[in-house]
Amino acid sequence: DGFDARFSAIARHYLYRIVDRRAPLAIEKDRAWHVPTRLDVEAMDAAAKILVGHHDFTTFRSTHCQSKSPLKTLGRLDVIRAGADLIEIRASARSFLHNQVRSMVGSVKLVGEGKWTAADLRAALEATDRTRCGAVAPSAGLYLTKVDY
Repeated sequence: DGFDARFSAIARHYLYRIVDRRAPLAIEKDRAWHVPTRLDVEAMDAAAKILVGHHDFTTFRSTHCQSKSPLKTLGRLDVIRAGADLIEIRASARSFLHNQVRSMVGSVKLVGEGKWTAADLRAALEATDRTRCGAVAPSAGLYLTKVDY
């Protein structure tokens, strides 16, 4: 009977939604991150692959994180255009650090805006320094879609 909804999980799957259009959100308000400029999804996806694998994710960890170790294995981080102005970012791992997904999304968005290159994202990861992280994406837009046991 040792089942625990949190500690028995073998994988968690998150979805983050970004709407990149000039017009403000109506139906999607508080359900997605509104970015008023068009993002380069291909550049975002290519850069996101840098984060996949076993790394020290200190850069993408909240200062309030209670995890004993910043070492995590990210199994998936895919960025796709799911509609004319809808971007979906899917992340999967056994576990995540506090604010890790939102921190990664905020940094990958900088690549989509052309403010960062993939090399900048890699440098931020390798710095293991929270101050090198892009702005944390807002909570509106983040969904836990599935937990594997």
